[in-house]
Amino acid sequence: MKSNSNIFLALLLSIAFVSCSSSEENPKPDPNTGTGNEYQQYGSPFDKVAANEDAVIYQVNVRSFSPEGNLKGVQKRLGDIQKLGANVIYLMPIYPVGKIKTAGKLGSPYSIKDYKAVNTDYGTLEDLQALVTDAHSKNMAVILDWVANHTSWDNQWITTHPDWYQKDASGNITIPPGTNWQDVAQLNYTNSEMKKAMIDAMSYWVYNANIDGFRCDAADMVPMNFWSEAIAKIRKIKNQRMILMAEGTRANHFDAGFDYTFGFTYFGALEKVFAEAQPASYLQTESSKEYGQLDASKRIVRYTTNHDVNLSDGTPLELFGGKKGSLAAFVIASSMKSVPMIYNGQEIGYNKRIDYFDNVPIDWSTADNEMLLEYQKIIAFRNSSEALRKGKLTGYSSNDVSVFTMETANDKVLIVANIKNKSLKYTAPTALANTNWTDALTGNQIAIGAELNLEAYQYLILKKQ
Repeated sequence: MKSNSNIFLALLLSIAFVSCSSSEENPKPDPNTGTGNEYQQYGSPFDKVAANEDAVIYQVNVRSFSPEGNLKGVQKRLGDIQKLGANVIYLMPIYPVGKIKTAGKLGSPYSIKDYKAVNTDYGTLEDLQALVTDAHSKNMAVILDWVANHTSWDNQWITTHPDWYQKDASGNITIPPGTNWQDVAQLNYTNSEMKKAMIDAMSYWVYNANIDGFRCDAADMVPMNFWSEAIAKIRKIKNQRMILMAEGTRANHFDAGFDYTFGFTYFGALEKVFAEAQPASYLQTESSKEYGQLDASKRIVRYTTNHDVNLSDGTPLELFGGKKGSLAAFVIASSMKSVPMIYNGQEIGYNKRIDYFDNVPIDWSTADNEMLLEYQKIIAFRNSSEALRKGKLTGYSSNDVSVFTMETANDKVLIVANIKNKSLKYTAPTALANTNWTDALTGNQIAIGAELNLEAYQYLILKKQ
């Protein structure tokens, strides 16, 4: 028989051994590769997320949206976004920006230093939670911009997990191939641990801020199998509809679970048509190409401006012939089998380009209230029109006039928009000649005979009587 002291010593060693074994079998989770299981859900599910075809998306550049340049500044103007008729608020990246190899004055918002933090310039997690809660109370969903393809050069992943990045033959981490994006480092999507960490980071915001989805940056540059896995997991977190928008054009984004792709080609076609480099009918051709063989229920996000083209190409006023022309372009883009997206400031006719690499607040005091009211009317009718949201497109455009119908079994809308800065006549085809309509914006009765006289950049949104 062993002495009591020997038995006690043996017991201590046994406990130590069990403790060590347990620690090795169940190591503490790496904060970079959490599963999301450690998160508690903040807030309640939002049951008023717009159906796919019903969305009107409002893009917010947090840096420039308000004098404060932060999330509280966005929250203060939620009522204005609601009055416009938008039901989805899309926030440009809210995360800390890298300080190494920065682009522009303050660095690109798309150079992410930490996927699980709020940029202190914008506020706190609590500020984001308050914004989302307030938006939900106003029946608006909130989605975050997500940058899955690359990080900043001072993201902690580079030092803790350099194998999570793509490298050249010399072992150096590379910028995204085919780009000149010197301020960001390309992630390696053959690394399963990195993919887990990315999905965990996306999950973090659904749990901790109660957001309603993501607009996924440079989605064409990220493999489909990642998106399929990530989207499937994101959709299971909350018992509600989630919005996933791909900034990309691949048809297989829909197979991966995305709700929308981006109308890059369509925007380019709009520019060409209003610059008189292509006829108005070109928009119908490019729309058909963008949709290709997609199911009739699918929708592509279309716009007359966003943060990229606003800075690189110009404001809608610059690109589409001033106030009247930019409204005509918006009517076409928001009606031709699309989900419309508005970039902050365009609704008031803001005539300055917004440098999203800097903090230059929009001057809302310069608002063109007449233009704002017109945007509100156009969007309000779209929100009420089954044909514009769900209908089948039929084109009747000429060289100078964009003309098309959107039609369901119960509803029919005719869009007529002069793309020229001059008065002209549109010769009606047989299908439209001698028909009667109601102007959706004024309530006036409109009869279309053999011809229709149109003023410069005039547009008509007509309901079937």
